[in-house]
Amino acid sequence: MQPLAKAYIERLDTLAAEIQESEALQAYLEEEEEEQYMELKEAFEPRIAEIYDEVAGSHPLQLIDLETLLLKPEFEGLYLPKILGFTVLRGEVHAERMKYARPQDHFKEVLLAICNSANFDLLRKRIGQSIQMGFALSSDIWVTNLINAIDNKRVRYFLQGQKLERYRLLEERVLGYQRYQRQFRSDNFMSAEFPQSLSELKVLYAQLKRFLLFRVKGGYDNSSIIPHLKAFVENKEFQGHREHMEVMVLFALFFDLGEDDRAHLSKHFNAIRKDTAGFEESYFDYLLELHLSEDVTIAPEADKLMSEVVDHSIEDELSAYYGLMDVIHGKGYTTEEAQEAVKHFYMRREGLSVINECVRQTIYGYFARLVKNLEVADYPELFEISKLYPAYISIFANQQFNQLLKELSLEYVGKLLKKYTDKRGKDYQDIKKFVSTTFQDLGFLKEKEVVEMFKTRRKRKKADA
Repeated sequence: MQPLAKAYIERLDTLAAEIQESEALQAYLEEEEEEQYMELKEAFEPRIAEIYDEVAGSHPLQLIDLETLLLKPEFEGLYLPKILGFTVLRGEVHAERMKYARPQDHFKEVLLAICNSANFDLLRKRIGQSIQMGFALSSDIWVTNLINAIDNKRVRYFLQGQKLERYRLLEERVLGYQRYQRQFRSDNFMSAEFPQSLSELKVLYAQLKRFLLFRVKGGYDNSSIIPHLKAFVENKEFQGHREHMEVMVLFALFFDLGEDDRAHLSKHFNAIRKDTAGFEESYFDYLLELHLSEDVTIAPEADKLMSEVVDHSIEDELSAYYGLMDVIHGKGYTTEEAQEAVKHFYMRREGLSVINECVRQTIYGYFARLVKNLEVADYPELFEISKLYPAYISIFANQQFNQLLKELSLEYVGKLLKKYTDKRGKDYQDIKKFVSTTFQDLGFLKEKEVVEMFKTRRKRKKADA
């Protein structure tokens, strides 16, 4: 975590003064009606949100300090319901139990600020679901202690009413958390603390990893994080641990580094690579995890960046793998030269090995990016793309790879059949001919399944009245 930059503090101070001097606040204090508070909210929350989004976008490690400053009474509780929701979702949750891994002190801090606000009666209308979810993910003892810390009986009763009995069931907590997450899917609120010791690494890593993946997926400006990542890479206490390797991989694959920073990373990466037993196995295990993840995409550009970090003079599986990636991405996966290189590499290793699965995922990624980005009108391109399927199906001889290609292609064909419904039209007939021949040749569909796909559905006649 970092303290909020002086420029942001000055903007907040100015905004707080404007809120206190505003006619909207004076009207609310005189009337004490919800309508006046809503006018205050509409006038100033967008400006708070603007500052929040700037910090979240470019300086995410300053978010907690920003949120703490917004707890001041001068801000009249504005934007706090939103922040409370962020604190609920920011916590690390154990998937098996759907409970927080650690007590969420910042959630408690924000909630207590709302409970002690002069505007609590209005704010309470916007925080019920957040409290319910935060309490459901926390331990009963922690929740009880929090509620007992409140002096106001009316507020205590309100909080006690947010402990829902149904969330005692694991399946209800899972469903509730999923529903709650969807409300914030377009918000940027993730932050993290970089560990400074090995004990902190084990405690804080899951949240740090989630934060880094979030930043990569969102395509945010990560320049403010790079100095912290470099310090993490340099930390000798961390080197050789799985968590350290994973951060180096994310750093290399997805962060925009200058020449000096990439050389710095390469120096540490290759030194650790040589000195750590089992490094290659751990590396490819994690690379496969990233390939299968929905959070990131290992595009050719990412492989090229990683290849620049890898010292190819070291004779090991990383050099062999990224030598192959250089051929695939440089020559093009459609070329015979690349296909021969893949075949040579693949045949020298066990078919079900992790490193071979990474190769299959790389090739599948090319097909997936092409097909998923095809417009319906571009369906002839699928005809051309599918001509490459047999070469890689033959090389890999892997049923899972075949199934992925099948599902990818059928999903696109499904879109085509929704668009082209005229069974006598040229488009429909071209698609039918393609599927009937190619999909059967590839083993994607049996003749009976093709017939069923293109069978005319009879409309039921309406019964006579």
